[in-house]
Amino acid sequence: MSSFRKVSIQTPDYDESESGDDEAGLEPLNRMKPRSNNNVSEDQEPFMGVKVRRRASLHRDYRGDYLDVPSQSSLIKILEKQGDRKVLFADRILKFTGTGKMKKRLLLITDFAIYIVDPEIGSLKRRIALAAVEKLCLSELSDNFFGIIIPTEYDCLMASTRKSEIVTVLVEATKNAADDELEVDFSNRFQYHAAAEVVKEVHFEEVEGGIRTRILKK
Repeated sequence: MSSFRKVSIQTPDYDESESGDDEAGLEPLNRMKPRSNNNVSEDQEPFMGVKVRRRASLHRDYRGDYLDVPSQSSLIKILEKQGDRKVLFADRILKFTGTGKMKKRLLLITDFAIYIVDPEIGSLKRRIALAAVEKLCLSELSDNFFGIIIPTEYDCLMASTRKSEIVTVLVEATKNAADDELEVDFSNRFQYHAAAEVVKEVHFEEVEGGIRTRILKK
């Protein structure tokens, strides 16, 4: 069984009236070739010249908190209950469920954990300790997808226009928290556990006008 999705996020400020299962439109993408590893600059870390990044991504200033977490009482309560205080990143994202549906979620990254929150009711859907994350999976193309691989649990497939910042924050936070280097794996085809017993494979292909993404059940 396979599903075909062309997914990106036009802007992080989506319309709250949209259904959580709707597909988002494809963001205009530049057809760019991967840079050589010999021309790596600091703003490409941890991508090491392999990732074909969007032009806007290369010149974007990282802000970290795009939700103004200190003003969100429900988010503050979630963090305080878990003993977390330092927010490194916060933004709206799309998360894929085990059945392949897309759900609007809030993604928070602290110096110890990843939080996935339901924005409609302000409830914590999942907390993932940074120490539990084995690696991040991305394509070599200019799409918005990224996979978070957690061997002791089930994995996460998400999409965000701020993927580059998310990956950079996770790599740095893991290094600081566990003194360990988080693996970032680039491939135009990778597998992830959408649920405990459900394995899916994501395929990326550059086509005329953008990136074609297919999510196949194994």
